[in-house]
Amino acid sequence: MIAEVAFDAPMGHSFSYRVPDDWTVVPGQRAQAPLRGASRVGMIVALRDGADPRLKPLDRLVDREPVLSPAQLDLVHWIAAQSLSSVGSTCAALLPPAASAAASGSRESPRRADTPAAPKPELLVGAGREKRLLERIEAAKGAVLVITADIETAARWAQRLAKIDRVVRLDSGVPDEERAAAWSALRDGSAGLAAGTRSALLAPLPPPATLALIDEHEAAHKPPGPPRMHSRDVALERAAREPLALLLTSATPSVEAWWRAEAGLVDMPAREPGPWPAVSVADTRGILRREPLTPSVSRAIREALAARRRVFLAVSRLTSSLACDECGTVVRCDECAIALAYSRAAARLVCRLCAASHPLPDTCATCHGRRLSPFGWGAERVEHAVRRRFPDARIARWDAEAARSARGEAQRAAAAAADVVIGTRGALRLFGPAALGLAAFVSPDQLLRAPDFRAGERTLALAWAAAERVAADGALIIQSQNPGHYAFEAVARQSLRAFYRQELKFRAELGYPPFRRLAVVTVRAGPSADTRRLAEAVGAALRGRRGLTVYPPVADRKDRAQRVVAKGDADLPRLLDEALREFKTPRAGSRGIFDVEVDPVEWQF
Repeated sequence: MIAEVAFDAPMGHSFSYRVPDDWTVVPGQRAQAPLRGASRVGMIVALRDGADPRLKPLDRLVDREPVLSPAQLDLVHWIAAQSLSSVGSTCAALLPPAASAAASGSRESPRRADTPAAPKPELLVGAGREKRLLERIEAAKGAVLVITADIETAARWAQRLAKIDRVVRLDSGVPDEERAAAWSALRDGSAGLAAGTRSALLAPLPPPATLALIDEHEAAHKPPGPPRMHSRDVALERAAREPLALLLTSATPSVEAWWRAEAGLVDMPAREPGPWPAVSVADTRGILRREPLTPSVSRAIREALAARRRVFLAVSRLTSSLACDECGTVVRCDECAIALAYSRAAARLVCRLCAASHPLPDTCATCHGRRLSPFGWGAERVEHAVRRRFPDARIARWDAEAARSARGEAQRAAAAAADVVIGTRGALRLFGPAALGLAAFVSPDQLLRAPDFRAGERTLALAWAAAERVAADGALIIQSQNPGHYAFEAVARQSLRAFYRQELKFRAELGYPPFRRLAVVTVRAGPSADTRRLAEAVGAALRGRRGLTVYPPVADRKDRAQRVVAKGDADLPRLLDEALREFKTPRAGSRGIFDVEVDPVEWQF
């Protein structure tokens, strides 16, 4: 027998090896084999009859039995094709570490002949969604796998599930041996509950089974590295192929998930709205030049502190575009309708999508005001202002970068004891539901100004998450130069439908997801001139494919790379692969590094 082995490398083909005569292997098992002078672990993706003495033999089997069933192996090929990743890299990212021992036998995962058809996926929104999910898990028949966006959340869900039954973890927060044992325990049925991150998406789930994806809207469900695909898309495809129940939860669903629900592809059970704080929007047009807090926010802070209730002040680091201080209008691209990126050094406004470049305007196109501001209020400036006004309050600033460093524990302890916490979105994790007396957004317009077509969606998610952490008798105050924005109105009315009606209209008119697909091709080729030439060649190759809308190359902020954006329909990955194939073979002038991301979530560059 000859085995085709795919390795964790950016190569679209597998390598052939001779299978020793006394071995029994099947596709879906991992094996070690010699590659470029070293013995590396790869996935056996196919077997064929043959005997070629020139082929090197496999060194050893890594798995006692296949870690992927034939159906899962097919799913891996689909993921690789959709994300333009290699099969080997996809397997490496979505499988647990190998167990320490190996054997040559193989065994299929148990299957039941009377397995019913899978129900339609469900999207759980509204108050108490996690409590409802736990009730569904407790009543579920068969195995349950809970996928979260990060290790910390996976640990919390493992603790919750442990109150129901034995639970195993499938994320990198536990030792490699424990992850490998958990995978086997799910396969043989000795464990019925599991929690993990994206790397657990292919874990064996003998039917009947349930797969739950927590906070499906989170960008962290699509971490860097291959395969560059969102966990939501993998989970939906797996649910379409296997008889398992898929449950998605979200406070503010992604526009893609909401559109699926409206199209009838996903069920979204109606729920009565839960408790909600008093929400007000303070109009800051023409003010907040010297002080970050409006009188209403200062008064609300004083009242919350007097009542011994905690306060959270949300700030943003995004200051990369212009807006009018008089009327709040954001300077946008006429063609693409996203905020133009502001470059102080170049004194230009550039569209990160279509590459249109404009000089800095002297006046606002809406009100003809002359105060166009590219800056906002950062956490440090807000902290100084709050300390000056409330010198007796315990105040802490939450910095996401410091939280990940050695100072993280000290910062977390200070924030836990503080009366007022000032920070970006990550600081919301410090507070549970209804834990705050007041939450206030100092300048969320910086989110709306971001050169990202998802700016409104991100603003809604942040404001809604803050509202859920304020007690029903508390207050949420949004200081904005765009007080009438439909994201703020949706939060004030506690109406998700009001937001998605406007957002879907905007996306449909301009051809953004979910109505069309996007891809970003990043090119690097040494000197900037060579990079530009190669990017132009890539753009020309893409424009030669019918069905693609291709925008001119755009340089990144440091002019070290060029990015080409392409729009297409469902077949976008195939068209990209065909158009870029010529650059994957050695030829004069084609030397460079390519990075292709289909369906990008983090849009700024």
